[in-house]
Amino acid sequence: MSGPDLNLLAALDALLAQGSVAGAARVLGLSDSAMSRTLLRLRRATGDPLLVRAGRGLVSTPHALALRERVRALAAEARAVLQPAARDLDLTALERVFTIRANEGFVESFAARFARAVMAAAPGVRIAFAPKPDKDVRFLREGLVDLEVGVLGETGPEVMIQALFEDRFVGVVRPDHPLLAGAVTAARYAACDHVVASRRGRMRGPVDDALAGLGLERRVSLVVPSFPAALAVAAASDLVGLVTRSFVRAGHPDPAGAAAVPVRAFALPVATSPITVSQMWHPRADADPAHRWLRGMVLSVCRAEPGRRGTAAGMPAAVIDGARGSRTG
Repeated sequence: MSGPDLNLLAALDALLAQGSVAGAARVLGLSDSAMSRTLLRLRRATGDPLLVRAGRGLVSTPHALALRERVRALAAEARAVLQPAARDLDLTALERVFTIRANEGFVESFAARFARAVMAAAPGVRIAFAPKPDKDVRFLREGLVDLEVGVLGETGPEVMIQALFEDRFVGVVRPDHPLLAGAVTAARYAACDHVVASRRGRMRGPVDDALAGLGLERRVSLVVPSFPAALAVAAASDLVGLVTRSFVRAGHPDPAGAAAVPVRAFALPVATSPITVSQMWHPRADADPAHRWLRGMVLSVCRAEPGRRGTAAGMPAAVIDGARGSRTG
């Protein structure tokens, strides 16, 4: 067959991933000299040096950096195409560890029910939840995790996304807070001191924009890194906290009898946009029957939460006592 040698694609993927001839040779099971000859062929084929000397090592050229993600996706897709056709998935025989990157809020709200469902259907499958301190998509691109769950952020064009449910912000205060003595109006809400949760230390958000539209401004007296911290502060002070509705719904006394944090939740007196929580994965795993089953399990568990219909309906004021949990999204 005429045309480019497609074996070079796997070699280019290894070279760009390893950043060295020796590393690529090790991955592909070749000698260093054979890998060096392959690099020369790749340079002729692309018209670019690809890797150039920098001190004792090699660095990628701008063209190589621009190609890296495309090459990785193409190589993964080529390997998937040339795999034997998948047979029916036997869940009872499936032995696999899936890593899901999600923050504490999702884990606390859904992990127990998810684990029960997975263990019942596929006892050989194990789930590892990894922390999600940011929205960096490289964990999916580099195959470090199988699935990512959270609020959509900066993603590459190749990342595949499925919405799981919609969430909304609600306010939380201690049960005897003066704010609950009457109707929670925008003016009374803004007049309180507030505690907000932000991993980046931000004091302003959608609630502040909504208040500004009414000519109001709230005072954020404290910023904490997570919803559990905001909840603890609100329960022990006059500060008004802000959390998501799914986080509050996860707040129930645990089976061991530990006391929940004593707070009451109320609907915000201003309109804010809903928050869409999604699951994301790399195309290399899209056709994998086991991964497809995993995604289906996540979706069914999220949609099966009592009272959830895939969207967040309005929430009556001051309805929930005793919430625990952490940030979702």
